[in-house]
Amino acid sequence: MIVLLGALLGITLGVVTARRRKGTGADVLHYGAVYGIAFTLLGLVATIAIDRLSG
Repeated sequence: MIVLLGALLGITLGVVTARRRKGTGADVLHYGAVYGIAFTLLGLVATIAIDRLSG
């Protein structure tokens, strides 16, 4: 669940950042993808850490 929330948050943040910087459509897609991947990986690490610490 944390991974999915991280992905959605990352994509949203990337799109907003690209639009705020007045990027083209390709820029918006690129920022969304990169932020989405980064936040998904952070969510995965958080999920693994929580699983290891709780068990």
